[in-house]
Amino acid sequence: MVRWGIIGVGDVCEIKSGPALQLAEGSELIAVMRRTAHLAEDYAQRHGVPKWYSKAEDLINDPEVNAIYIATPPDGHASYTEMAAKAGKPVYVEKPMARNHRECLEMVTDCQKAAVPLFIAYYRRALPNFLKIKELVDSKAIGDIRFVDIKLRQPLVPIIVGQSDNLENWRTKPEVAGGGYFYDLASHQLDYLDFLFGPIIRANGMAKSMARGYQAEDTTLGTFEFETGVMGTGTWCFVASPESEIEETTIYGSKGSITFPFFTGTHVVLKIDGEKEQRFEFEMPKHIQQPLIQRMVDELNGKGKCPSTGVSGARTNWVMEQICQRVDL
Repeated sequence: MVRWGIIGVGDVCEIKSGPALQLAEGSELIAVMRRTAHLAEDYAQRHGVPKWYSKAEDLINDPEVNAIYIATPPDGHASYTEMAAKAGKPVYVEKPMARNHRECLEMVTDCQKAAVPLFIAYYRRALPNFLKIKELVDSKAIGDIRFVDIKLRQPLVPIIVGQSDNLENWRTKPEVAGGGYFYDLASHQLDYLDFLFGPIIRANGMAKSMARGYQAEDTTLGTFEFETGVMGTGTWCFVASPESEIEETTIYGSKGSITFPFFTGTHVVLKIDGEKEQRFEFEMPKHIQQPLIQRMVDELNGKGKCPSTGVSGARTNWVMEQICQRVDL
């Protein structure tokens, strides 16, 4: 049985992940931690969790806890991973994996030295709509893949960004998040494409603060190439007009295309030359991380492999650093 303790029970733990740790087969949530003690206690009481703490060390050293979920903003991921690894406990870390690639490599090394698994919350690798896309690509439904195009344009206050219960928006503070909304959202996109096509081996781009509404970049343009030879482009603008708002990714092949959203829907549109367009609709689990958490729990219980690891998560941070070359900041 995997007995979880959560460090940082904020918004993401309310529906997306926390209950999934309780519902997954072979898993239970027995302790939570938050630096504000009464908020940790409140979460524990509302979710039926037996223990709560206000210090991460106390939760990590609880002998009943044998796996740690780190759900803090990215600036805490590396240090808490090191602490959990030294205690000999497997680690599940929220995305993006860390603020930069160097921290990711440190996390991987810490867990390898301690011989404990390290997983990252790139849960799209286990969701039905994204598994359908992988099936279509692998079966060559659209022939040989040529390139992929990511378009993400949102207004100054993106509707697809979850609201934080913090007084300040940490997502646009590079010292906390690593970057702006690009790091928060493009990390999901680039990680999934790694799952689809293999590692990205070359990437470049530029990032600027066009509106200067906050500290981080708000507009990023990038190009990249996978080890399989597939090429990709991406545009991410978080100060666009509502009229130009879009969230769409398209994979182009020699026989057709696959178009889908990452954040604003769950449909997949398949177009094949000479055939009628097909649209696949999918219902998502209430607790969106549950399929990935089940894969992770199964691995920890000796029954399979989780598709999202520290090694793959670190690759995503490397790609973001190559693309997000900041100018005029």
